[in-house]
Amino acid sequence: MDVFNWEYDYNYYSYDNITEPEQITQPSRTCLQNGTCVCLIVVTVIIFLLGFFGNGLVIWISGFKMKKTVNTTWYLSLAISDFLFCAFLPINIAFMVMDEWIFGLFMCKFTSSVMFLNMFSSIFLLVIISIDRCVSVMFPVWAQNHRTVQKASVMVVFAWLLAIGLSFPSMIYREIGTFMDRTVCFNNYTSNPNMHQIIAMSRFTAGFLHPFIIIIICYSIIILKLRSNRMIKSSKPFKVMSALIAAFFICWLPYHVFVLLELNHHKYDHEILAVGLRVGSSLAAANSFLNPVLYVFMGNDFKQKFKSSILSKMEKAIGEEGHTISRYLSRSSSVDARASTHI
Repeated sequence: MDVFNWEYDYNYYSYDNITEPEQITQPSRTCLQNGTCVCLIVVTVIIFLLGFFGNGLVIWISGFKMKKTVNTTWYLSLAISDFLFCAFLPINIAFMVMDEWIFGLFMCKFTSSVMFLNMFSSIFLLVIISIDRCVSVMFPVWAQNHRTVQKASVMVVFAWLLAIGLSFPSMIYREIGTFMDRTVCFNNYTSNPNMHQIIAMSRFTAGFLHPFIIIIICYSIIILKLRSNRMIKSSKPFKVMSALIAAFFICWLPYHVFVLLELNHHKYDHEILAVGLRVGSSLAAANSFLNPVLYVFMGNDFKQKFKSSILSKMEKAIGEEGHTISRYLSRSSSVDARASTHI
């Protein structure tokens, strides 16, 4: 596998270390001649189909069929983020199959930005949701009085604006060029080589490390609180969010690891980095369809859901968390009310 066959708008390690077309002396194999690449194309097509239609259903149900609550606001925003990402996957699939970028400079920049917009918006929303759950458990009376759809919407808008800002470097450094009579979409840091490391590290810290720490702290507090109140059975509504968080980090960790390794690509085997970045990128894309799957199969008992229709299963799974949290808040409110004469 050569340097030109496994960049499909996810990673850095494509043509960043090549500054002159004359450096290319051997023709490259096409993606369809490589077994790993063909398998990843098939996987990406499956991810597109599941993610596009799955997130479309979540958007339809949580946005139009259910009462607007704080929980449905979180889920709707996550589904929109994943749906947007999946909508652009066919462009990347075409790039993989043809081994050539035919969509122009704007789409080269835009599709890469959408990928990072999905990454940042998803993790920021997961952080917000984790904090929301933690506050609901630690301060149930305050949460019941102040946890509103309007405030949740403001937080969602803030998360999206921050994600857009952190995705902007792709619009700056993504370019197209011609090598061996082949047009490619790649990252060009030749004008500012230090930006490669700065961008990679900032994406890792802002989009992975710091959010991970916050989420771990929030869920640790929740577990300790539930255990201290002997209400561990009430942890059921957190299973959905825990599964979503676990899926996000499992999907994104390999990508970040290989992106950081690629910063010193001369120290590592090229084939390992090539395969690692391809697989890591596919795992990252898989996160976009796992969310709606988890909504369906993690919320209620599987057998009961299997007997109901698909739409009914998704609506029950999405709504269950809010109902169970509300019951827990109501019980906690009663306890706190007896302990205090003024709220």
